[in-house]
Amino acid sequence: MSGNITFTIIKPDAVSKNYTEAIFEKIEKAGFEVLKRKDVCLTKELADNFYEIHKGQPFFAGLVEFMTSGPIVVAALKKGNAVEDFRATIGKTNPLEAAEGTIRKVYGEMVSRNAIHGSDSDENAQREIRFFFTPEEVEF
Repeated sequence: MSGNITFTIIKPDAVSKNYTEAIFEKIEKAGFEVLKRKDVCLTKELADNFYEIHKGQPFFAGLVEFMTSGPIVVAALKKGNAVEDFRATIGKTNPLEAAEGTIRKVYGEMVSRNAIHGSDSDENAQREIRFFFTPEEVEF
């Protein structure tokens, strides 16, 4: 199903402000099917592993600290052209630069607290889904 699946995380800032259900409503309204969803509390070890690609970057420690600061919601999503369409749905990383009506424009505060993560490629979507879900939970 390459090309038809993507991954998202509702980040701690959005979860703590009770934006989760409103964000999922926007996701579903944009035509995405939620294949699987679950609440997670990341440990430092899990966050280090998930964000391993960013190790050595100046923002890495702050990212791990933020992502372990409270509950998150992870989900596998399905739609044609999933990754690209989802990136358009969530908007630019910086909420101030995001298009009107996008999730980050509506619910994000700043680059480091932008409410939501979306996979940036089909390969990363598959890797990220496999990090949180078993093959029995989400089939490709």
